[in-house]
Amino acid sequence: MDLGTGPSPEPISHHNKPTERKERQDGTASGASWLFSIDYSLSHQSAAGFFPKATYSCNHFKMGKAKTTRKFAVAKKIISPKDTRVKENLEKAKKKEAALKKKEEPRQVEQAVSSLFFQYNTQLGPPYHVLVDTNFINFSIRKKLDIVRAMMDCLLAKCVPCITDCVMGELEKLGGKYKIALRLAKDPRFERIPCNCKGCYADDCLTNMVKQWRCFIVATCDKELRGRIRKIPGVPCMYISGYKFTVERMPEAFGAPP
Repeated sequence: MDLGTGPSPEPISHHNKPTERKERQDGTASGASWLFSIDYSLSHQSAAGFFPKATYSCNHFKMGKAKTTRKFAVAKKIISPKDTRVKENLEKAKKKEAALKKKEEPRQVEQAVSSLFFQYNTQLGPPYHVLVDTNFINFSIRKKLDIVRAMMDCLLAKCVPCITDCVMGELEKLGGKYKIALRLAKDPRFERIPCNCKGCYADDCLTNMVKQWRCFIVATCDKELRGRIRKIPGVPCMYISGYKFTVERMPEAFGAPP
């Protein structure tokens, strides 16, 4: 290619070729890093004239690990809160299953008592059978009342005080302070009624006894037990007011104080 009248470029000799030197870095045991020094000299002559001599050098160039691109917006895999493997969800599922089973089961309706005319109990009549609680015996001893005579004065009829096995067991557990009450409970005028209850909790025993047979009057001074008995229709409750016995929900008790 002819560029004009300018001088022709000089031929490149082996001295003008780029030289490359490799030297191992001083003080390093491994050959991971190398020292490269490149001296590149170029002399070129063009149509306009000569280019100046240029030298390019890259010293202390170290080879390192390749950089990996960082992943953005990457989240760990988490179990969803609605998953069935979570304990709370398992418990909720079990509760739902139990509720559905209860709904599917046939309802148990208590059989109506034939002796009741609305809330009036036709089975109650003399001689009255009275189920006695432990606190009723203790309070009657404190007030110095004869249980049988005070009951007859209240109802104006013959009364038979009855004691279940649970009440007797409670009196025996109370110890020496209630020796007189225990001796009074063993009086031959008191009728002993066997019960097949587990344990010696008298309140549950009396309520179950009254629900099975509606021919009893419950004598107690416990407010909680009286509240439970009020929910059972046709069962009157006897308690102590002042120095006399009183019956609630029994219109035949003419001797009871108003």
